[in-house]
Parts: sequence; C-alpha cells; structure tokens
Amino acid sequence: MITAYFKYLFRSGNEHSIHSPFLFDLYTKVIKDKNEKHPDYSALKLLRKELLASNEEIEILDLGAGSRINKSNLRKIKTIAKNAEKPEKFGKLFHRLIRHFQPESLLELGTSLGLTTLYMAKAKPDSQIISFEGCPETANIALRNFKKSGSKNIEIILGNIDETLPANLKKFTDGLDYAYFDANHRYEPTVRYFEDCLPYAKNDSVFIFDDIYWSEEMTQAWEYIKAHPQVTLTVDLFWIGLVFFRKEQVKEDFVLRF
Repeated sequence: MITAYFKYLFRSGNEHSIHSPFLFDLYTKVIKDKNEKHPDYSALKLLRKELLASNEEIEILDLGAGSRINKSNLRKIKTIAKNAEKPEKFGKLFHRLIRHFQPESLLELGTSLGLTTLYMAKAKPDSQIISFEGCPETANIALRNFKKSGSKNIEIILGNIDETLPANLKKFTDGLDYAYFDANHRYEPTVRYFEDCLPYAKNDSVFIFDDIYWSEEMTQAWEYIKAHPQVTLTVDLFWIGLVFFRKEQVKEDFVLRF
C-alpha cells in the first residue's frame, strides 16, 4: 500500500489539471475545503472521542475480507472505532458532498459503529439513509449512537449483505442518489454490489468506494468500475474513489490530491 501511495502522489494533480467545469467546482469548493467549520462537527468529534475511550466489549461477526463466515470474537469498542471507522476528515468530506449534492436517497454498505453514517445523516436530515450491517452487536451500538445524536433518518438492514442488498434495493423506487461502499473489500463482492446498485443510479448519482488501494483485489475492482460503460467520471483520492454517471460528461478519470 505504501508503494501505491507514492505512485498516487506522483500521478495526482490539483485544480490546474481539471478541465471539467463540474469537477473544478466540486474539487475547489467541496473536496479541498478541509478548514470549513460546521455545527455538526463538534458533536460528532465528541462522539468519536467517547467511542475511542470505550472499553466496552462486543462480539464481532465479521463477514468481510480476511474473515471466515461465522467467525466471532470479542473486541473493544475503542479498537473498532480506531480501526474500522473512517477518519474525521472523510466524515467531514461526506458531510460536504451531501450538502452540495442534496441527495434524497442514500445507501451505505457497512454501518460499523455508525459514526460515518451520522456525518451523512446530519448533512441532510430530511433524506432517507438505508445502511447495511452484518454484525448484530455492532449494529446495536450504531443504533445507540443514532438515538444519542437524535438522528431519525437512518434505517439499518441487518444480515449478510450478499442476501439483504438485492431485496432492499427495491425500496429505492425513485432511484439511488448516493451510495457509499464500505463492506466486503474483495473484488467479486465489490463488483457485484456495484452492479446490483447500477440499475438504480441516476444521471446525478454519486457512488463512493472506500479503500480502493487496500488490496490488489480492491484496486482491480476499482479499475473495473472506472472502465464500466455507464461510468463517465471518476475521482481517485487514494483512500476513496468517487464515481459519477453524468451523460453530458466526457469520460475521464482523475487522480487528485486530498
């Protein structure tokens, strides 16, 4: 991954390498705006701090990459918060993206403790977020965090995403505006989840893929997604990849500094 990061640094550009007016505006006003202050951030930072200090133990059922189905173990909340939750700067980025695009229907694959979910939910409280999680005890902690934060626009679908995703996608009767993929970090499931969601994508939808350089399989999945004929614009920020379907857009792939 270190080698991949140095390659990313060598290849990545900034606003001077962007010719698309749509992406120039998005990059300069949303993606790069790391110093922006918002009232939601302080409360979510406090919740993160609480989770990172929690010695509470729960039994984890891990169905993702690197695990065996039905493998369970005890893990402290603070360990999960440190290793599984996205860093604060990405939570803020998702918050800005949602405020910018104003999606009505949002999907998240991989709820974990619900901190990233809350950044999305707080950004547009009148939206509907459906989040998928495989581990019952992790989902319970997330639900507790949602209640504590006062967020009522999140529904958790519990179970193996391989089974729960196809059926629950039917709930998006008007299409899917925003999707965040942070579940099984392997090639086949990542591509399958993408293709399951693809019929629900609209011209202005945005799909976000987590950890696109986490493994060789994830990088292969990212290459497949970039090359898909329905995808017109991608943005590689190394840790995440943004995917757009704008038919008026010339097909381009950008690697940009974040």
